[in-house]
Amino acid sequence: MFKVTVLKAKDIAKIFAGISLTILMILLFSKNFGKTSEKTELENLEINLNSITKHSMVNCMDQVIPTMSKLNEEYRQIAKEDEEEGNILQAMLKTQISSIKGMEQIELKAQKAEQENTEDNKNEEKQEKIELAKTGVQTQVITNNPISENANVQYENVKIKNQTKYTLTEDILNPDITIENKNILLFHTHSCESYTPSEKYPYTQTGNFRTTDLNFTVTRLGTELENHLKEYNYNVVHSTDYHDYPAYNGSYTRSLATVENMLKTTPSDIIIDIHRDAIGSRPDYAPTVRIGETEVAAQMMFVIGTNEGGLWHPNWQQNLKFAVKIQQKAEEMYPGLFKPIMLTTSRYNQHAGKFASIIEVGSTGNTLDQCLNSMKYLAKVMDEVLKN
Repeated sequence: MFKVTVLKAKDIAKIFAGISLTILMILLFSKNFGKTSEKTELENLEINLNSITKHSMVNCMDQVIPTMSKLNEEYRQIAKEDEEEGNILQAMLKTQISSIKGMEQIELKAQKAEQENTEDNKNEEKQEKIELAKTGVQTQVITNNPISENANVQYENVKIKNQTKYTLTEDILNPDITIENKNILLFHTHSCESYTPSEKYPYTQTGNFRTTDLNFTVTRLGTELENHLKEYNYNVVHSTDYHDYPAYNGSYTRSLATVENMLKTTPSDIIIDIHRDAIGSRPDYAPTVRIGETEVAAQMMFVIGTNEGGLWHPNWQQNLKFAVKIQQKAEEMYPGLFKPIMLTTSRYNQHAGKFASIIEVGSTGNTLDQCLNSMKYLAKVMDEVLKN
């Protein structure tokens, strides 16, 4: 194996400065111990310097590196001026230091230009990808072999599957809430939940509809929702931390710690834990809607916890009102985009915020393509609610 050392222009200039300093030291030493031959030595030095100027690496660098040519010309000019005053070595030192500074400035400019180009490319790429949701388009549920919804409560245009013993009264369901803090926190308790691979998004599973590559999981949906919400000028903080890997047990404990840390720096009432529906007995189950003429999106579902399981949870009714408010607007804009809200006995860390929720996006039979489309429409619905 060969070892190759690459020298930058700045490094070469530093080498020249070092050579110059060495020559200066030699001359000073010679001056102290051989004053009688000072004139002869200086004459010899001048001859040697002329020889170096004509035949050394400096002239070669003029031909190889155009940037060096300008700097070497500067050296020759200063050397000529100082030579008249009998100070050739000082001229060399001055020029080498100038060369180093010049190289540093050139390198800094190049780095800055490269950084600006990278940022411009990222911005262009982002602008190309972000396509905001259209309104006034027809929506139709097109799920093959749908599973029964089993909703047992309805509030206006919103259906609810109540799995608790609570009686959901008008007072509990009426979404008479005022959302003042509009910071939005996104995270994923089950970060590795994934979907059916597609032509556009193939991936290697590291579990049953799971992968540690977060580019193909619900975490990717969080990034998509984040980008769309930012297009509507909301402050969004998105955690892409693993909470169900390497161990699945304890996921909610770890995700709660993440949320609590996020709240320390970004106080927020709106906290959304994005999941994928569980596999169940139908791994091919793919709840979908067609929006407009051709776009297919995965259906979504709010899962709202309560304190019926015995855990302290004073916010559950506020959480439920938030879900009802969002779903009411979704039913107006894109009927069928959401399945009935599921109200459960568990808490799911939703005590952390006044408007906290789980949103399950699609199921195992859906593709990532379909679920990414859902984020576009969810962001639009949320904007319609939050901007009023």
